[in-house]
Amino acid sequence: MKKWLLMTIVAATFATGAEAQQKLDLEQCIATALQNNLQIKQGQLQVQGNQNALEQSKFNRYPNLNFNASQGIQFGRNINPFTNQFVEQSVNFSQFQLSTGATIFSGYQIQNGIKQNGLNLQASQKDLEINRNSLIVNVATAYLNALTGEEQLDNARRQAETTQLQLTRTEKLVKAGTLPEMNLYDIQAQLANEELTIVNAQNNVEVAKLTLKQLMNLPANEQFDIERINVANPSTAPYDATIDQVFNTALKYLPDMEAAQLRIEAARTGVEIARGAKMPTLSINGGLSSSFSSAAPKERFIGDGGLGRQVEVPSQTRYVSFQNVRIPITEQITVPSGDLRSFGYFDQLDFNRNASLSLNLRMPIFNGYQVRYRIANAQIQQKNAELQSGIIRNQVRQNVEQAYYNMTNAAKRYQATAKQVESLERAFKASDSRFNAGAINSVDYNIAKTNLDRARINLIQAKYDYLFRTKILDFYQNKPLKLE
Repeated sequence: MKKWLLMTIVAATFATGAEAQQKLDLEQCIATALQNNLQIKQGQLQVQGNQNALEQSKFNRYPNLNFNASQGIQFGRNINPFTNQFVEQSVNFSQFQLSTGATIFSGYQIQNGIKQNGLNLQASQKDLEINRNSLIVNVATAYLNALTGEEQLDNARRQAETTQLQLTRTEKLVKAGTLPEMNLYDIQAQLANEELTIVNAQNNVEVAKLTLKQLMNLPANEQFDIERINVANPSTAPYDATIDQVFNTALKYLPDMEAAQLRIEAARTGVEIARGAKMPTLSINGGLSSSFSSAAPKERFIGDGGLGRQVEVPSQTRYVSFQNVRIPITEQITVPSGDLRSFGYFDQLDFNRNASLSLNLRMPIFNGYQVRYRIANAQIQQKNAELQSGIIRNQVRQNVEQAYYNMTNAAKRYQATAKQVESLERAFKASDSRFNAGAINSVDYNIAKTNLDRARINLIQAKYDYLFRTKILDFYQNKPLKLE
């Protein structure tokens, strides 16, 4: 008696503490799981990556523009860029180039690449939906398991309370000499078994909540309660859709099938991209460049169009030797009239600038059958995507058929269990009256009570199992997942 009183106090304390804890309903659990799930976040990153690939492929239609610049120094024997003669000196140089180019035609590879990246983006979005749906179903399953465990725990406590009342009556009857003392021991043993059932039920609830916490990516020491819902007894009416109706609706709305079809289209586009490599490529290119060299003269003669004048200058090629010393010969040359002007850094860049424009045609003739086998491999990928779509279609049909028969069997099991509980309740009521009157012994009483308790536990399981099976079928028909 003291032991039972202590357990009652502990249970009441636990219940009081639980009331102060946060309560989460199914929608809140699903929202938390979707927010914290790392696989979902990976899927979101995959979608972002495919979005970037699509945006980048669109810019392949536009011309490119590049600027190159270099600055350096050359030592030893170099070429004077203005005289094209070799000079023995160090030369500082600068080079600048601005280039652009655009593809005019490339066998529609750019357009098909954009199309393929768009299909891959849509497929990754459907993959994200698949992962979200899978997580939602798992959270709902764990939530229902926790609800089932809590209802079974409540039922176990009610059973123990009934046994405790019977133990109190039996103690009085034994003291009065109406019942033998053996009956008291049997009731005490029954109460001990039911106390163990309470402990097991509490453990099952904790395990179910731990599974739910893990799906929500919360630490095990996170304290919260789940919101109780009033689950109505399953209806005996048949489900409002046939297997074929559920299957056809699933094919229409499930992201699994949509993702498979998108990948078939992407693979088919990949074949067109590979075929495009057999066609000519036409492109246009242009450029603007200039350079600077320190070997160039620092001044430049600028003529004014006059008749010119005679000047004496040292010869660059004629000379005489005197005591092993080369002395240039002075010679007269005619130079146009004009002025010597400074020829600086930017003057040289302006003087050396040049531009180019070209139209390029590339015609593939033979490249080791690379294009042929690229096409063959792309066709293999297309066939593989089609087979994968068939596999997914078969999986969906099998899952729908399995879920439908599970729902039907769960309904039958619930109906049979409900009738069993109803019959066992009447039998136990009669056994309880006969036991109190001393007409049966404690063994027969405990058997009747154990059978009723087991049937009630089975009824709870059958009710939630039927609810879960019907929600799975609703999910296949794109109906919101709500427990009611």
